[in-house]
Amino acid sequence: MRREPGAGRDAIGEPWGSRTPYPAGGSWPVRVDQHLAEGVAEQDVQRWVRTASLLHSNGDAMDIAVRDGRIVGVRGRADDRVNRGRLGPKDLFGWRANASPDRLTRPLVRRDGQLVETDWDTAMGHLVERTKGLLSERGPSSIGFYTTGQLFAEEYYTLAAIGHGAIGTNHMDGNTRLCTATAAAALKETFACDGQPGSYTDVDHADVIALYGHNAAETQPVLWMRMLDRLAGEDPPKIVCVDPRDTEVARAARESGGVHLAPLPGTNVALMNGLLHEIIRNGWVDREYVDAHTVGFAELQMQVADYPPEAVGRICRIGAEEIRAAARVLGRAQRLLSTVLQGFYQSHQASAAGVQVNNVNLVRGMLGRPGCGILQMNGQPTAENTRECGADGDMSGFRNWNNDTHVADLARHWNLDPLQIPHMAPPTHTMQMVRYAEEGSIGMLWVSGTNPAVSLPDLTRIRDILSQERLFLVVQDIFLSETAQLADVVLPAATWGEKTGCFTNADRTVHLSEKAVDPPGEARSDLDIFLDFARRMDFRDSDGRPFPQWRDAESAFAAWAASTDTRPCDYTGLSHAALRSAASGIQWPCDAEHPDGTERLYVDGKFWSAPDHCESYGRDMVTGAPLEETEYRALNPDARAILKAAEYLPPHERPGPEHPFVLITGRTIYHFHTRTKTGRAPQLQAAAPEVWVECSATDARRLGVAEGDLAEVATPRGAIRATVRISGIRDGVLFVPFHYGYWDSSGSGPDENGGRAANELTITDWDPVSKQPLFKSAAARLTRVAAGSGPSPAPTIGAPRPVTEGVPPTRGGPDGRAEEQRPEPARTGGATS
Repeated sequence: MRREPGAGRDAIGEPWGSRTPYPAGGSWPVRVDQHLAEGVAEQDVQRWVRTASLLHSNGDAMDIAVRDGRIVGVRGRADDRVNRGRLGPKDLFGWRANASPDRLTRPLVRRDGQLVETDWDTAMGHLVERTKGLLSERGPSSIGFYTTGQLFAEEYYTLAAIGHGAIGTNHMDGNTRLCTATAAAALKETFACDGQPGSYTDVDHADVIALYGHNAAETQPVLWMRMLDRLAGEDPPKIVCVDPRDTEVARAARESGGVHLAPLPGTNVALMNGLLHEIIRNGWVDREYVDAHTVGFAELQMQVADYPPEAVGRICRIGAEEIRAAARVLGRAQRLLSTVLQGFYQSHQASAAGVQVNNVNLVRGMLGRPGCGILQMNGQPTAENTRECGADGDMSGFRNWNNDTHVADLARHWNLDPLQIPHMAPPTHTMQMVRYAEEGSIGMLWVSGTNPAVSLPDLTRIRDILSQERLFLVVQDIFLSETAQLADVVLPAATWGEKTGCFTNADRTVHLSEKAVDPPGEARSDLDIFLDFARRMDFRDSDGRPFPQWRDAESAFAAWAASTDTRPCDYTGLSHAALRSAASGIQWPCDAEHPDGTERLYVDGKFWSAPDHCESYGRDMVTGAPLEETEYRALNPDARAILKAAEYLPPHERPGPEHPFVLITGRTIYHFHTRTKTGRAPQLQAAAPEVWVECSATDARRLGVAEGDLAEVATPRGAIRATVRISGIRDGVLFVPFHYGYWDSSGSGPDENGGRAANELTITDWDPVSKQPLFKSAAARLTRVAAGSGPSPAPTIGAPRPVTEGVPPTRGGPDGRAEEQRPEPARTGGATS
């Protein structure tokens, strides 16, 4: 590797770094990014420990720098298929939260209304006593588990085994319900099974990349670096962007000869039907592929016939010619890669919209070959594992809860009676669990690694539910979050870099994350906590052995891998040892037939949708009711992909005179979820220190609002105050980032100055198929409260880029710099002087 003069960059102000252009069909060049703590040189590092990113879903491989038992920096892994050495801002700086002085180091229990420190025996004894009491008095359905998308596969599989197997509750879900439940649902509706068909390497080959509600520049910055390098190379792709904000992706779409569509939020199904209408009407359909590998084309064609561009334009409030232009780009593509994220997943008719994206690729015959893929993206680093391992309500190993043979097979791996595993009804989703807790039928809720007191919709209601005396709330976390402040028992957990385990990214790449340093104080890994609970509960399998039968991360992974034998997410070719010795992460399925993993799914039109093998029989797209096996067999007896049509239906809550805007929430490149980690990383917190609200210049002039003014954002549920950023967002829409809660201000909720959490405003409503809450579907108003003392502190990078003059650019300063390294150029021979 070589370091060129000036090769370092301000990784806050220039988050995507320098370009390494490459052509279509080429290999993405290496660029290794590195950041070390002040005063630490590379020669001072005593150990480099392999891991991957924790603060987004891209799975960027990196090494942790360790000196004197402390994490002192990170560098990207040059040989890894995912990032080829590159790191984004949260990768480079997020590790600093590990050493935050307010880490939880001892268990806490509530006594006389206050949380006080205690020892592990006391805390676990309290938990076990309450669990046994509820099981004896009210049965398994009195207990619920709510987990995260940031643990390891070994921990999710253990949690699923304890909750579904040992206890026998159906009440288990992850906060992945909030971000990527629709990814799984859309894949199940089309392919009858979860699992991303595409691969990040499809970026290397595609001539059109369509991003639907996917602000990749800020949510997966390293994936965006890959796209930027293709755009800078020979034969660049065209970009199609669907987003109501003027993101970096939207700008690239215009500059690449593609199209930026900015529909009114809540109208995505109408838009997708309009695009499909044009694709079919113009004959841009691969009929040979459709006839050989799909079912449902006639119904789809009939449905979208009612959505000509003029009608769709009126619904979406965009021009009919824009729709035709986007359809031309999609319809004439030779290699189409489609990606989807929260702009679709958290909006009205989320699953139906995601399915229509799948339909575009299927009718074009663009699946299973280089550049032709679908990535229904994830939002968290281990969201894929939550789903695979069964900690989100699905059954472990992508098994079908409605198939008795699948349940019996899982019971065989666990050595339990199949009747002990609940499967007589669909698994309970998060919002229904919240309702059960509200009603009192759930008496204990165990929350691990997530912060529902900030992240769930309609927070006034959520705080009331979590604060009930009759609810025994257990929180397992690394900080005293807003949710932990309401708990009866708080268990201090270890985090990334402090434990060993595996995680799988959005394109099925599995990485091993090794322990680099010890956790602080008495904090324990989540796996150790779950296994300790199981031993204290004295769970047993059918032969009387302690259950779960595994004892540590390596044996837990071996058990998980064995349970995936012959399932779509086959891990049987993987182990800690295999991943440790591999230069790069490995994509599942990985088995004896595919020892190096599998780059793309559904090659040659072969799907996992056979009725006896599939994960799901599908659901009604309007009601969400699950289909029965007989219905599915009649629809798809030959294991094809399903072209499922959907009618556009208006949102339940629409703008009106009192609340004339549509409010959407989302992320910034500098923060993750509720900032429990990124808010404690100085470089990231300084880049986006306070909540803001974005509105268009036209709406700002109409309301008499200026850049930096303090404003109130109100919906029928509540109000917050935020500074105004006048950005390129479309008229009639407001945006508020959802990261900001109260742990670093007023505690667990709003104070006399009002709230700042975006979810004070959001509605209790969810998609009927995926059960994902609709965070981008609230009617709102904006009112000026006071003149600002200067520009909003919102970042100037990405979608919040101001349209007004005089706003200082976001910069990281000396502490925000990262080094870039490139491989030495190959020598071509000849004399040198």
